[in-house]
Amino acid sequence: MTTAPPDRRRAKPARNAANARTNPWRGVIALIAALTVMRLIYAGVLDLRTDEAYYWTWSKESVLSFLDHPPMIAWFIRFGTAIFGDTNIGVRLGGIVAMAVTQLLLADIVRRVTRNNVRAVIVAVLMPEAALYYGLLMAKVAPDTALIPFAVAMLWSLVRLVQSDDGRWWLAAGLFAGLSLLSKFTAVMLAPAVLAFALVPDWRWRWLRSPYPYLAVVIAAAVFSPVLIWNAQHDWASFRFQAVRAVAVHEFSFRTVGEYIGMQFGLVGFVLLPVVLSGVSLTAWRGYRKREPVAILLSTAVIVPFLYFFWKSLTLRVGDTWPMFLWPAGFAAAAINITRLPFEGWAPWMVKSTIFWARTSVIAGIIFVACVFLYSVASPWNFLGRSDPIGGEAGFDAVAARAEAQLKATGATWVATSDYRTYAMMRWFLRDKVPVVQVNERGRYQGFADPGIAQMRDHVGLYVAREPDNRLPLWNETTAVRQPLERVERSWRGTVMDIYALEKLTGWTPELSPPPGTTFFRWRVLAMLLRSSVAES
Repeated sequence: MTTAPPDRRRAKPARNAANARTNPWRGVIALIAALTVMRLIYAGVLDLRTDEAYYWTWSKESVLSFLDHPPMIAWFIRFGTAIFGDTNIGVRLGGIVAMAVTQLLLADIVRRVTRNNVRAVIVAVLMPEAALYYGLLMAKVAPDTALIPFAVAMLWSLVRLVQSDDGRWWLAAGLFAGLSLLSKFTAVMLAPAVLAFALVPDWRWRWLRSPYPYLAVVIAAAVFSPVLIWNAQHDWASFRFQAVRAVAVHEFSFRTVGEYIGMQFGLVGFVLLPVVLSGVSLTAWRGYRKREPVAILLSTAVIVPFLYFFWKSLTLRVGDTWPMFLWPAGFAAAAINITRLPFEGWAPWMVKSTIFWARTSVIAGIIFVACVFLYSVASPWNFLGRSDPIGGEAGFDAVAARAEAQLKATGATWVATSDYRTYAMMRWFLRDKVPVVQVNERGRYQGFADPGIAQMRDHVGLYVAREPDNRLPLWNETTAVRQPLERVERSWRGTVMDIYALEKLTGWTPELSPPPGTTFFRWRVLAMLLRSSVAES
């Protein structure tokens, strides 16, 4: 009696299913690769935002730091443009790399803490992909783009410290802390997490007696020293500039609170945010009750900045990207929490529910990110009108084209602006064919190279300003003569987003280095003048 040969058609699917179970990373890596390609397309197709162009102008300067922020973002952009030139991809390459580095560090943190739990590692890697800011908008460079991987690297170093018990990891943490501060000042809000990590667990006396934590502080200060040196040379301008927002007092506003909470749901995820917050809460409860160093570190790195920004949102509009450095620690905490619940006596339904919602948040989030990508790069519609965040900073190429035409028609040899956004976009699109200067708020440009004063002195200029900013009385006490030329609409998908006035400027040469305290030096004068101008109109 002969035995029938095996049915290879049935065996093959079974074999593939077994391989998928034993090696889930193939599908995960393929998904991440596809989403990375999506980010590259997004980075290459969309026009630069005004702030991105502003940071690009920084990358052309050789200074230690800047008024608005530390210098790391300029170094990121210089790295990208050295490879791809002054292109959208060149400017934004740092954001693509930062996202990949962040994911690798999160994966290693979770892998080490959970002892190679594959499900938890996959969740930790895919949660950033499912959050709109990280999965897509991190392709747009900002100081936060540079801060995020260095902040996560600092947390990773401290996790390595716990596992190895080798004090030298404090030195690595100090290095990454310094690089975080070189990226953005808000990195200082991670200090409470590090202090709790060092002082709450039972090991506190060992590290208080060890030289390593103190050496880490010295290393962080040394790495941060370019910012300190620049500020010492410029009357501590950066710290005074940031203090304006930090200590600003306004009336209580439900609107700004709602904007802050709504923005977290939008940028992190409508399903993902509750999943992360619940994971962080359980991690904090577990960490402080059992004095677990990693749980204390990750949960405090989320809770303290989140609550601080919530407090500020009671009276102040919190910037879209300000809290984005804290959520990667939350992703790690939520992923690790999944592996802890079964061993802590939680009901089976609770464990299954946590896993279900974590999986759902990732799937729903990635779909949402993909939809936003398609709307951004392929859709012909504008659903939000003038409030659309993409269209709000698109269409400057038309303004620049008309400005270039007026330069030729009037014989103007330089361009004047009165806000840093217009200045940055004119420089980006004109590519320094003529000098472009912001004639006011010169405190922003301390230490910058001469943009070409010889081409400005006693020469005709072209003033480009958004209406009604062009009515600001910046030249009232000068001999400047301004002749209106034309009004240019900045449009996006059929909606007029702004109107810009182009004027011929004669009889005036800008002062590129006005004395501190004077009208053209101070960076707050424009805001005050604008408020009064709008009120009068």
